[in-house]
Amino acid sequence: MPKRGKKYLESAKLVDRTVQYEPEEALKLVTETAKAKFDETVEAHIKLGVDSRHADQQVRGAIVLPHGTGKTRKVLVFAKGEKAKEAENAGADYVGAEELAEKIQKENWFDFDVVVATPDMMGLVGRLGRILGPKGLMPNPKSGTVTFEVEKAVKEIKAGKVEYRLDKTNIIHVPIGKVSFGTEKLNENFSVLLDAIIKAKPAAAKGQYLKSVVVTSTMGPGVKINPTKIMG
Repeated sequence: MPKRGKKYLESAKLVDRTVQYEPEEALKLVTETAKAKFDETVEAHIKLGVDSRHADQQVRGAIVLPHGTGKTRKVLVFAKGEKAKEAENAGADYVGAEELAEKIQKENWFDFDVVVATPDMMGLVGRLGRILGPKGLMPNPKSGTVTFEVEKAVKEIKAGKVEYRLDKTNIIHVPIGKVSFGTEKLNENFSVLLDAIIKAKPAAAKGQYLKSVVVTSTMGPGVKINPTKIMG
């Protein structure tokens, strides 16, 4: 185990690790135990009773959090002509085609958080799959990042749209805001995320769907939430 700092140990005393809290109570604890000098990000870690190796048990999508994430994300758009102009007008940070693909390939350039592409650009973007894929930056129709509705996509991402997807261990990790949001706003963001994940339950999933739910701040201890309180 890594050596924990004094602040972390003090915060950890406030959290009973044997208890599964109600969502609002858990988020209140997260805000109270965040002791860093910066505004910590609050994340939800949701383990699902599915097997991500099977295509029919994938859980993936995107939602706009009512209060955003507290972080302005840089958006790169692969588009040409009118769609490129539309992306620029919507506030995209970078817009282009071959020249951006080349910059990513040759200069290992990653000064962006989200990639959006119009469907006609996917031939070009597909060639970057080996680079963008491992970083979770590959555009995908399911998350609304492969689309001709460029303006809508850019504005939603800027407003606080987050993508959720399973990792190899069947856990979804999603930022739901900053500690400074306070319990109420964090709880509203959390509820919207959970509703989306519950609605996305694959028909092939058997047994308990929400295995465990933990919320945590960047430097603080994890707080468990009782999954039955959510499903109920």
